[in-house]
Amino acid sequence: GIPRKSLSALALVCLCAANVDAFAPSFIGALARAPFRASTARKATISPLRCSSGSEVDMRSARLLKLKEESGMTWDFIAQKLGLTNAYTCQLFLGQAQLKPGTEQKLTEILTKISEEDLEAMRACPMRGFDDEILKDPHVYRTYEAITHYGKAIKMLINEQCGDGIMSAIDFYLDVGSTIGKQGEKRVVITFNGKFLPFIEQKAEDNTLGPGPRI
Repeated sequence: GIPRKSLSALALVCLCAANVDAFAPSFIGALARAPFRASTARKATISPLRCSSGSEVDMRSARLLKLKEESGMTWDFIAQKLGLTNAYTCQLFLGQAQLKPGTEQKLTEILTKISEEDLEAMRACPMRGFDDEILKDPHVYRTYEAITHYGKAIKMLINEQCGDGIMSAIDFYLDVGSTIGKQGEKRVVITFNGKFLPFIEQKAEDNTLGPGPRI
């Protein structure tokens, strides 16, 4: 049988997708209606999410990184040609960002050997995420440690300067650079530039869908 938590989650998804006004008293009832709602959703004009498996993304990334290596171009150079941040450019090659039409034209002009198959895959909405194994890399872990160590201070400063809310990681720019310190040492500069998203006060009068389901 299907776990109760799965039934609950599916019922909620079906409710949101169909925008119904009433909630079925039984999760089984929600499951029974799921095929109809799924077929209705397929009529939408927006293309369904196409997800590539991890191995497919890894293989595509390997091919793209090889082309980049063979070209001799740096990430900063490619980013400049594409008009993107260097971090977002890396994300494109790693399968963590969608290739937009205008950017595709620029990319094919500088990396002419990219296959049409890889370009087609890059046009799709990616399944964003990461493998937990990368946290074992000293550099990745140290960056993660810095964010968590300073996390409370960062939150306090954002709250004081912007209010009660969070920094978006969607309307967001990330740039990685370097500078020279006073002792002549090379130093890393990572810049986060994210839109501030305030928490809203959930006033009933502003809830366009009206009261939620009641059991």
